[in-house]
Amino acid sequence: MDISNAAGKPATDSILVNVPRLITAYYAEKPDPAIPAQRVAFGTSGHRGSSFTCSFNEWHILAISQAICLYRKQQKTDGPLFLGIDTHALSMPAYTTAIEVLAANGVELMLANDDEYTPTPAVSHAILTYNRNRKSGLADGIVITPSHNPPEDGGFKYNPPNGGPAGTEITKWVEAKANELLENQLKGMNRIAYERALKLGSTHRHDYLNSYIKDLGNVINLDIIRDSKIRIGVDPLGGAGVHYWEPIAEKYGLDLTVVNKAVDPTFRFMSVDWDGKIRMDPSSPYAMQQLIGMKDRYDISMACDTDHDRHGIVTKSVGLMPPNHYLSVAIFFLLQHRSGWNPNSAVGKTLVSSQMIDRVTGKLNRRLYETPVGFKWFVDGLMDGSLCFVGEESAGATFLRKDGTVWTTDKDGFIPSLLAAEITATLQKDPGEIYQDLENELGVSVYDRVEAKASPEQKAKLGKLSPGQILQNTLAGDKITSILTNAPGNGAPIGGLKLVTDKGWIAARPSGTEDIYKIYAESFNGRDHLDKMLVEAEGIVSSAIK
Repeated sequence: MDISNAAGKPATDSILVNVPRLITAYYAEKPDPAIPAQRVAFGTSGHRGSSFTCSFNEWHILAISQAICLYRKQQKTDGPLFLGIDTHALSMPAYTTAIEVLAANGVELMLANDDEYTPTPAVSHAILTYNRNRKSGLADGIVITPSHNPPEDGGFKYNPPNGGPAGTEITKWVEAKANELLENQLKGMNRIAYERALKLGSTHRHDYLNSYIKDLGNVINLDIIRDSKIRIGVDPLGGAGVHYWEPIAEKYGLDLTVVNKAVDPTFRFMSVDWDGKIRMDPSSPYAMQQLIGMKDRYDISMACDTDHDRHGIVTKSVGLMPPNHYLSVAIFFLLQHRSGWNPNSAVGKTLVSSQMIDRVTGKLNRRLYETPVGFKWFVDGLMDGSLCFVGEESAGATFLRKDGTVWTTDKDGFIPSLLAAEITATLQKDPGEIYQDLENELGVSVYDRVEAKASPEQKAKLGKLSPGQILQNTLAGDKITSILTNAPGNGAPIGGLKLVTDKGWIAARPSGTEDIYKIYAESFNGRDHLDKMLVEAEGIVSSAIK
C-alpha cells in the first residue's frame, strides 16, 4: 500500500470537493444504463457512487426509490418507512428526491424533526422499536449515506422490517427493478412535488434523537460512567451524530466534551487519509490525527464515521486502537458484565476479523459464530438473542440490551464508543491496557491487509473456488489445518478463500468495485511470519485463479 505524502496532514483547499458543482451534476447528469459503471449496483451497504462519475444521480434515486416501493408492495410491508440522512453533500438532494417518490406511492413516511441528520443506528432502533410485538403493519427504513466514503460520494441503503442491512435476495431484486426502470426511461415511476409530499397526511415527523437517547440506559451502564467522573472526548467527524452527543451527556450527567462540532460537506476539518483522500474513517490513524493528538486530555476518547455506524477508540495508553483489538476487549468485558444475557448465546464475527476474538471467546467458554463479510449475516441471531455481540474488523459492531433482547440489527457507533467509557470506569483501566493484558495471556497478534491485481475473470474464479483447488498443504512452514470457501458459522459461501494454521490465517476476497483482490492475514508468530504468509498467499491465489 503506497502511503500518500499528505496522509495524516490537514486537508488543503486544493483537494476539497466543489459542492455546487457536485449538486448540479446530481440533477443535470443522466446515467446511461448501457454503461456498467452507471447502473444501480447494491454492494454490502447499498448503492454508492458520485454524481461526477454519473453513478449517483437523481435518476438513480428515482429508480431505486420506486423499486423499493414495488418491493414493499410485493412483500406486503405497509407500515411506516423511517428515513434518515447523513452529512454528505449528496444526501440532502437524494433525500428530497426519495421523499417525492415514496410519498407519491402512498408510503407512510417518518421524517426527522427539522430534517435533522439521522444516524444509521437511530433508524435501525426506530424500526425495531416500532415493530416490537407487531405481526402486521411492519415498518422498514432507508438511510441515505455512503458511510465513511469521501465527500463527493453519495449512498442509499435499505433496511427491511428486521432493522438490519438488506440481504442479497432483497438487494438483487431492487437493483434489477431499478435498472429496468432506468432502461425504460423511468416509465411507471410515480412522483409528486416535494412541498406537496410534506403536506400529505401520510408524512409524519419522528423524534429520532430523543427516542434513541432515552433508551441508551438499557444497553450501557451509564450510571457507573457518571459516578466515576471520567473525562470523555468525542469527535463526531462532522457526521450525522454530531448533535446527539451533548444531549447524551446532559441526560446522563457525563463529563463529555465534543471536540469538533463542525458540519461542512467539504469535510475540510479532516486530516487526510492514507491515499491522499478525505475519508471519515474512525479506524484510520491518518484520518484520526486530531483526536489522537488530544488523547492525554481525556481518560477515554472516541469517534464515529459519517452515519455513526462505526466506532474508533483512542486511549491514553496506546492511542488509536486497531478495531480488532477493541472488539476483543469489548467481548472480554461484556461476557463478564452482562448477567442478563443467555450464557448459551454466541459471539458473531466475520471471517476476516482477528483470531484473538476466537481466543477470548474460548477463554470464557462461549461459542463463536463465524460468517462471511457483511453485517446482514448477524441480523437473525441478534433478533432471536442467539448472538449477544457481533462485530467486524472494519470497526462495525452492536450488541444486545442488558436484558438480552435486541438493541439494533445494524452497526451502531454510539454503543461500542460508550462501552469504552463503561469499561474504563468499571475496571479503572482503559481498553488499551486491557488488550495488553490479553496479549500477555493469549499471544500477540500481528494483522495486515494487502491488495493484488486481478482481472474480472480472475475475480469471478476467486469467488467460486472450492477447497479441492488448493494443492498446498503448508503456509509459511506451518501445516494448513483448514481450507475454507464456506463460513464455519452458517455455511454460507465466503466468495473467496480462507486458509488456517495453528499460528495464523490468510483470507482472499475479490473487490466489488475494483480489479483487485484483497488478502487479509494474521499471525501469532511475529511480523516476519506475517510477511511470509502474505507473499505465499498471493502465490497460492494466483495459481488457483490463473
